Amino acid sequence: MELRPLHISDEAEAVQGHVELAKENWEYLLGYDEGMPWSSYLEILHNESLGQNLVEGRVPASFLIAESGGSLIGRVSIRHCLNDFLLHMGGHIGYGVRPGFRRQGFAKEILRQSLQLVYELGVSEVLVTCGNENLGSIKTIESRGGVLENIVEHDGVAIRRYWIQKPS
Repeated sequence: MELRPLHISDEAEAVQGHVELAKENWEYLLGYDEGMPWSSYLEILHNESLGQNLVEGRVPASFLIAESGGSLIGRVSIRHCLNDFLLHMGGHIGYGVRPGFRRQGFAKEILRQSLQLVYELGVSEVLVTCGNENLGSIKTIESRGGVLENIVEHDGVAIRRYWIQKPS
């Protein structure tokens, strides 16, 4: 499995993943508007990775797709820094796996590779959050050394806030 930027040829499968996860009230393609040209969306993601032309409330971030065996199995958003909202509930890393690829170890690998990328940005204490009911994510985050700081509520949903320290 590799993490990589989205390509122009990924449109159909990426949009399919977006539709699948929308059924779970989860945004697979962050900031994607179904009416926009795919090339425009890719440009937005590229600019965001450079910290340019950021939409209000957004921070510089790398949006990467997880590909395995030619399939787009998931995605990750790696935030280069945190604003107040991300510090409270979003974290440095937001990842997801499409329903048909769950329970195969992909989430652990996405998180492992994402942590390496965050460490390369100079972040040594990484915040990762998940829903209090998301047992798969809880196990994934804890398997990478996540230490639960607290549980906060946002819009009636309990969010677990974990910190993962860069190994010395």
